[in-house]
Amino acid sequence: MDIATLIGMLGALGLVVAAMVIGGDVMVFVNPPSLLIVVGGTLFAVLSKFPLGQYLGLGKVAGKAFMFKSVPPEEIIAETVEMADAARKGGLLSLEDKQVSSDFMQRGIQLLVDGHDPDIVKTLLKKEMKQTTDRHASSINLFKAMGDVAPAMGMIGTLVGLVQMLSNMSDPKSIGPAMAVALLTTLYGAIIATIIALPMADKLSARKDEEELNQSLIIDGLLAIQAGQNPRVIEQMLKNYLPEKKRGAEA
Repeated sequence: MDIATLIGMLGALGLVVAAMVIGGDVMVFVNPPSLLIVVGGTLFAVLSKFPLGQYLGLGKVAGKAFMFKSVPPEEIIAETVEMADAARKGGLLSLEDKQVSSDFMQRGIQLLVDGHDPDIVKTLLKKEMKQTTDRHASSINLFKAMGDVAPAMGMIGTLVGLVQMLSNMSDPKSIGPAMAVALLTTLYGAIIATIIALPMADKLSARKDEEELNQSLIIDGLLAIQAGQNPRVIEQMLKNYLPEKKRGAEA
């Protein structure tokens, strides 16, 4: 579980709520019409931007920001070097029953064992990597859209509240509730965008970059194994994917 995502969101929301409580009655910040405009309006507006199937998978996608198991590149490098040693001694067929930490690598190993041409192996793995990247990009765009729409719906709610207020200036009792709608919709929109939607999009983008790096590393490693390169040479080549400090630590 990614504790940083959870702590960050809960911490930001907690500070906002704490400021509300310290300032007085927190219930003044709860306004059903404002919630209806911002939350409901945002969800439906985003629905109109994306296919239904992708939209309905929103919850599953959001879970990846909190629950995501990423294999460290160092571990992938170690596994690749171990496989290179095994392939050098027993041939590519010796990798057939090899269990690794990455499903993507497992599928790549099977391509090697099946004896496919290096160009075919590279093409198939690159295609799968692109499809994975495209899926991540679609999920990121969904949360970015939510981050864009929520403040806009807040502004719409503000305008609705102002119209209600100005059309009933003769009734002092109606001014307060209308002004509450006007101000709280802006607040709700800003909270959804700044604390929830945009941070989720950024975290998913980071996940995409991690997986893309790992898959590129795996492709280079498998092709090097297939070409029969020395395991030590493969190790040094793959270390270029690591930050310089980690490169030195592994050397």
